[in-house]
Amino acid sequence: MTQVTHLPYQGTMAGFRRFTVAEYHRLIALGILTEDDNLELLDGYLVHKMTRNPPHDAAIQKGNRRFLRVLPAGWDLRVQSAVTLTESEPEPDFVIVRGDENTYLTRHPTTADIGLVVEVSDSTLVGDRDDKGRIYAKEGIGCYWIINVNDQQIEVYTSPSGATADPHYGQRVDYRMGESVTLHLANTAPIQVAVQDLLP
Repeated sequence: MTQVTHLPYQGTMAGFRRFTVAEYHRLIALGILTEDDNLELLDGYLVHKMTRNPPHDAAIQKGNRRFLRVLPAGWDLRVQSAVTLTESEPEPDFVIVRGDENTYLTRHPTTADIGLVVEVSDSTLVGDRDDKGRIYAKEGIGCYWIINVNDQQIEVYTSPSGATADPHYGQRVDYRMGESVTLHLANTAPIQVAVQDLLP
């Protein structure tokens, strides 16, 4: 029987069994874990994904429309889909990846494929800042955005530390209504995204 957390993930949880990404994939392949379990793997722990409320879903809808309009050729948008990292397999609300709809038919995107990770946060804000921020920074993902529904701002995290003793992003800049965030993807011109186009 697998032990599953019933609270938002916050760092190491003593007493809970850790799983490798390969073990997690095996549990899925065997049918022990299914979509109905509503789990993701964070730092080796099976963690319940939080339920979504109307503002969260509205931000997903708005972000989906906006990102699809501005993405250049060679990049694709994935929504609430898994990415395979070294010790985690989170399912960020948005991830912009190299390729197209046929690139990931047999695998999930990995760090090398990712241009941007975005989480929509309301009740999950602390975990998205601290826990997922640490996971993405440890992996060396160059840019991480939080669509902060509560404070009506976009938090942009850059300069990841990589796999250090205290993984973190070295820089955070907040953008509010009336401002635009610049999206930088490799080998493309900078793209401006208005904050109001992402917030509910």
